[in-house]
Amino acid sequence: MRELTYLEAVREAMSQEMRENNDIFILGEDIGVYGGAFGVTRGMIEEFGPERIRNTPISESGITGAAVGSALTGMRPILELQFSDFITIAMDQLVNQAAKLRYMYGGKAQVPMVLRTPAGSGTGAAAQHSQSLEAWVAHVPGLKVIQPSTAYDVKGLLKAAIEDDNPVIFYEHKLLYKTKGEVPEESYSIPLGKADVKREGKDVTIVATAIMVHKALEAAENLMEEGIDVEVVDPRTLVPLDLDTIVDSVKKTSRLVVVHEAVKRGGYGGEIASAVAESEAFDYLDAPVKRLGGKEIPIPYNPDLEKATVPQVEDIIQAVKETLNKKIG
Repeated sequence: MRELTYLEAVREAMSQEMRENNDIFILGEDIGVYGGAFGVTRGMIEEFGPERIRNTPISESGITGAAVGSALTGMRPILELQFSDFITIAMDQLVNQAAKLRYMYGGKAQVPMVLRTPAGSGTGAAAQHSQSLEAWVAHVPGLKVIQPSTAYDVKGLLKAAIEDDNPVIFYEHKLLYKTKGEVPEESYSIPLGKADVKREGKDVTIVATAIMVHKALEAAENLMEEGIDVEVVDPRTLVPLDLDTIVDSVKKTSRLVVVHEAVKRGGYGGEIASAVAESEAFDYLDAPVKRLGGKEIPIPYNPDLEKATVPQVEDIIQAVKETLNKKIG
């Protein structure tokens, strides 16, 4: 099978959907000739023209408001915000409009829009351009939240998001754009709310999101050299969450480590840990659930400090070993 980069898979998903449905268009800052902040839409204006690849003013609230309004009239907009941090400027449009209008109109109106945005640290973009704020939007009823970790997943999940009749927040980690993977050329979609077991194991379960999936897999390979067999589960979508797959894994391994880049306090890992504790998997746990997240500071500009702020492979290895050395009661 051919290989694409994560970035190319995003572009291909949008292009295939736009060829099939004229109601789909993309709007955002510098997405036309320039191709977007990270080059995701590069070349698309030549195929689809400026009416469907629409450059906007620098106003995240305006971009998001326009997307909500066009979705209400029957269009299926894909808006790109250059950095996920800028969602903060559009929170009223997302939280009080996009997320609630279908419910408030008794299902007579729909808001089929996708907000794509690059997230996470690792590029030296500092405190205002490197955050992981997915737990904010995951808290809001009416919004679906996706964090793909591979090129294959990002194409299938993006196509499912575009075809969904609800607003979807689609996080693309910046460090994943250049990663490669096998991606079918034909159109396919991955159902929202279906996790993926990236690596099977028997000693401990790691539930990891976005870039942390790759770090967890690397940690698992290192731990295998010491005879520790790790299972890695990628939720892929935070909302809806496939709790069944996570529970089944924990019932098999009896130990759970949850890893995300976002600050540990208030992070989505707490939701996963609580959901497992409230499930039948609780009776199978041999050790307390371990959460691993970012430190409670803004992301630094200095590359060494930036790296120290979020979990790395060695931190995951240490967390697994701590879990294996602890017991309940």
